[in-house]
Amino acid sequence: METLVGWDRSLFLFLNGLHTPWLDAPMGLVSGTWTWLPLYGVLLFLVWKDGGWRRLVGYVLCVGLVVLLADRISVVAFKDVVQRLRPSHEPLLEGEVYLPTGHRGGLYGFVSSHAANVWGVALLSSLWLRRRWATWGLCLWATLVCYSRIYLGLHYPGDLLCGALLGAGIAAGVWLALHFCYQYFLKARGG
Repeated sequence: METLVGWDRSLFLFLNGLHTPWLDAPMGLVSGTWTWLPLYGVLLFLVWKDGGWRRLVGYVLCVGLVVLLADRISVVAFKDVVQRLRPSHEPLLEGEVYLPTGHRGGLYGFVSSHAANVWGVALLSSLWLRRRWATWGLCLWATLVCYSRIYLGLHYPGDLLCGALLGAGIAAGVWLALHFCYQYFLKARGG
Protein backbone atom coordinates (compact mmCIF):
# COMPACT_ATOMS: atom_id res chain seq x y z
CA MET A 1 0.00 0.00 0.00
CA GLU A 2 2.84 2.36 0.84
CA THR A 3 4.23 1.84 -2.67
CA LEU A 4 0.93 2.94 -4.22
CA VAL A 5 0.80 5.99 -1.97
CA GLY A 6 4.35 6.87 -2.98
CA TRP A 7 3.53 6.56 -6.70
CA ASP A 8 0.40 8.64 -6.21
CA ARG A 9 2.39 11.34 -4.41
CA SER A 10 5.11 11.34 -7.08
CA LEU A 11 2.60 11.56 -9.93
CA PHE A 12 0.81 14.38 -8.13
CA LEU A 13 4.04 16.36 -7.69
CA PHE A 14 4.91 15.87 -11.36
CA LEU A 15 1.47 16.95 -12.64
CA ASN A 16 1.06 19.78 -10.14
CA GLY A 17 4.52 20.97 -11.15
CA LEU A 18 3.41 21.42 -14.77
CA HIS A 19 1.97 24.83 -14.03
CA THR A 20 2.22 28.13 -15.83
CA PRO A 21 0.85 31.47 -14.60
CA TRP A 22 -1.49 32.01 -17.56
CA LEU A 23 -3.36 28.79 -16.68
CA ASP A 24 -3.93 29.64 -13.01
CA ALA A 25 -7.18 31.59 -13.44
CA PRO A 26 -8.65 29.30 -16.15
CA MET A 27 -7.98 26.21 -14.02
CA GLY A 28 -9.78 27.86 -11.12
CA LEU A 29 -12.77 28.41 -13.41
CA VAL A 30 -12.63 24.85 -14.77
CA SER A 31 -12.83 23.53 -11.22
CA GLY A 32 -15.85 25.70 -10.36
CA THR A 33 -19.37 24.31 -10.45
CA TRP A 34 -21.07 27.42 -11.82
CA THR A 35 -18.68 27.68 -14.78
CA TRP A 36 -20.43 24.73 -16.38
CA LEU A 37 -24.01 26.08 -16.30
CA PRO A 38 -24.00 26.51 -20.12
CA LEU A 39 -22.98 22.84 -20.52
CA TYR A 40 -25.79 21.76 -18.18
CA GLY A 41 -28.19 23.87 -20.23
CA VAL A 42 -27.08 22.17 -23.45
CA LEU A 43 -27.54 18.72 -21.87
CA LEU A 44 -31.04 19.65 -20.70
CA PHE A 45 -31.90 20.95 -24.16
CA LEU A 46 -30.62 17.80 -25.91
CA VAL A 47 -32.58 15.52 -23.58
CA TRP A 48 -35.73 17.63 -24.00
CA LYS A 49 -35.28 17.67 -27.80
CA ASP A 50 -34.97 13.86 -27.85
CA GLY A 51 -38.00 13.08 -25.76
CA GLY A 52 -39.92 16.08 -24.53
CA TRP A 53 -40.79 17.17 -21.02
CA ARG A 54 -41.40 13.72 -19.54
CA ARG A 55 -37.94 12.53 -20.57
CA LEU A 56 -36.40 15.78 -19.32
CA VAL A 57 -38.01 15.41 -15.88
CA GLY A 58 -36.75 11.82 -15.64
CA TYR A 59 -33.26 12.92 -16.62
CA VAL A 60 -33.19 15.76 -14.08
CA LEU A 61 -34.39 13.43 -11.30
CA CYS A 62 -31.75 10.82 -12.19
CA VAL A 63 -28.93 13.38 -12.40
CA GLY A 64 -30.02 14.80 -9.06
CA LEU A 65 -29.99 11.33 -7.52
CA VAL A 66 -26.54 10.55 -8.95
CA VAL A 67 -25.04 13.81 -7.68
CA LEU A 68 -26.68 13.42 -4.26
CA LEU A 69 -25.44 9.84 -3.86
CA ALA A 70 -21.96 10.53 -5.26
CA ASP A 71 -21.48 13.58 -3.08
CA ARG A 72 -22.73 11.98 0.15
CA ILE A 73 -21.02 8.61 -0.34
CA SER A 74 -17.69 10.25 -1.23
CA VAL A 75 -17.77 12.14 2.06
CA VAL A 76 -19.49 9.79 4.52
CA ALA A 77 -18.10 6.44 3.34
CA PHE A 78 -14.65 7.62 2.23
CA LYS A 79 -13.37 11.05 3.35
CA ASP A 80 -14.70 10.71 6.90
CA VAL A 81 -13.49 7.09 7.18
CA VAL A 82 -10.16 7.03 5.31
CA GLN A 83 -9.11 10.54 6.38
CA ARG A 84 -6.31 10.88 3.82
CA LEU A 85 -4.96 14.42 3.90
CA ARG A 86 -5.20 16.47 0.74
CA PRO A 87 -1.82 17.31 -0.76
CA SER A 88 -2.45 20.93 0.23
CA HIS A 89 -2.61 19.84 3.90
CA GLU A 90 0.09 17.14 3.82
CA PRO A 91 3.03 18.11 6.09
CA LEU A 92 5.41 15.97 4.00
CA LEU A 93 4.68 18.18 0.97
CA GLU A 94 4.98 21.52 2.77
CA GLY A 95 6.34 24.06 0.31
CA GLU A 96 6.18 21.64 -2.66
CA VAL A 97 2.50 21.98 -3.62
CA TYR A 98 1.60 24.72 -6.09
CA LEU A 99 -1.59 26.45 -4.88
CA PRO A 100 -2.36 29.12 -7.49
CA THR A 101 -5.56 30.33 -5.85
CA GLY A 102 -4.37 29.91 -2.28
CA HIS A 103 -7.44 27.74 -1.61
CA ARG A 104 -6.51 24.54 0.25
CA GLY A 105 -9.88 22.76 0.36
CA GLY A 106 -11.15 20.66 3.24
CA LEU A 107 -8.75 18.58 5.27
CA TYR A 108 -9.39 15.23 3.56
CA GLY A 109 -9.43 14.40 -0.13
CA PHE A 110 -10.01 10.66 -0.64
CA VAL A 111 -12.20 10.21 -2.62
CA SER A 112 -12.74 13.34 -4.68
CA SER A 113 -16.33 14.53 -4.61
CA HIS A 114 -15.65 16.64 -7.71
CA ALA A 115 -14.53 13.55 -9.62
CA ALA A 116 -17.45 11.46 -8.36
CA ASN A 117 -19.95 14.14 -9.35
CA VAL A 118 -18.59 15.00 -12.80
CA TRP A 119 -17.98 11.39 -13.84
CA GLY A 120 -21.42 10.41 -12.53
CA VAL A 121 -23.05 13.16 -14.58
CA ALA A 122 -20.86 12.39 -17.61
CA LEU A 123 -21.68 8.67 -17.66
CA LEU A 124 -25.39 9.11 -16.95
CA SER A 125 -25.69 11.82 -19.61
CA SER A 126 -23.81 9.66 -22.12
CA LEU A 127 -26.16 6.76 -21.48
CA TRP A 128 -29.15 9.06 -21.76
CA LEU A 129 -28.07 10.80 -24.97
CA ARG A 130 -26.37 7.86 -26.76
CA ARG A 131 -24.34 10.06 -29.08
CA ARG A 132 -20.68 9.29 -29.65
CA TRP A 133 -19.70 12.96 -29.88
CA ALA A 134 -21.52 13.69 -26.61
CA THR A 135 -19.79 10.80 -24.86
CA TRP A 136 -16.35 11.97 -26.02
CA GLY A 137 -17.14 15.57 -25.08
CA LEU A 138 -18.42 14.61 -21.63
CA CYS A 139 -15.38 12.41 -20.97
CA LEU A 140 -13.09 15.26 -22.00
CA TRP A 141 -15.01 17.64 -19.71
CA ALA A 142 -14.79 15.27 -16.72
CA THR A 143 -11.08 14.65 -17.33
CA LEU A 144 -10.39 18.39 -17.55
CA VAL A 145 -12.23 19.04 -14.29
CA CYS A 146 -10.25 16.26 -12.60
CA TYR A 147 -6.93 17.58 -13.90
CA SER A 148 -7.83 21.04 -12.61
CA ARG A 149 -8.05 19.56 -9.10
CA ILE A 150 -4.44 18.35 -9.38
CA TYR A 151 -3.33 21.64 -10.94
CA LEU A 152 -4.88 23.56 -8.04
CA GLY A 153 -3.09 21.29 -5.53
CA LEU A 154 -6.28 19.87 -4.05
CA HIS A 155 -6.21 16.17 -4.95
CA TYR A 156 -3.89 13.29 -5.63
CA PRO A 157 -4.49 11.36 -8.88
CA GLY A 158 -5.67 8.36 -6.82
CA ASP A 159 -8.34 10.51 -5.13
CA LEU A 160 -9.63 11.44 -8.57
CA LEU A 161 -9.45 7.96 -10.09
CA CYS A 162 -11.35 6.42 -7.18
CA GLY A 163 -13.84 9.29 -7.18
CA ALA A 164 -14.40 8.82 -10.92
CA LEU A 165 -15.00 5.09 -10.44
CA LEU A 166 -17.41 5.79 -7.59
CA GLY A 167 -19.38 8.35 -9.62
CA ALA A 168 -19.48 6.15 -12.72
CA GLY A 169 -20.58 3.16 -10.63
CA ILE A 170 -23.39 5.16 -9.05
CA ALA A 171 -24.50 6.44 -12.47
CA ALA A 172 -24.51 2.90 -13.86
CA GLY A 173 -26.51 1.72 -10.84
CA VAL A 174 -29.09 4.49 -11.23
CA TRP A 175 -29.35 3.77 -14.97
CA LEU A 176 -29.88 0.03 -14.37
CA ALA A 177 -32.42 0.70 -11.60
CA LEU A 178 -34.30 3.07 -13.91
CA HIS A 179 -34.49 0.43 -16.63
CA PHE A 180 -35.49 -2.27 -14.17
CA CYS A 181 -38.33 -0.06 -12.86
CA TYR A 182 -39.37 0.81 -16.40
CA GLN A 183 -39.52 -2.86 -17.42
CA TYR A 184 -41.43 -3.73 -14.24
CA PHE A 185 -43.89 -0.90 -14.92
CA LEU A 186 -44.41 -2.11 -18.50
CA LYS A 187 -45.09 -5.68 -17.33
CA ALA A 188 -47.46 -4.45 -14.63
CA ARG A 189 -49.43 -2.53 -17.26
CA GLY A 190 -49.53 -5.56 -19.52
CA GLY A 191 -47.29 -3.96 -22.15
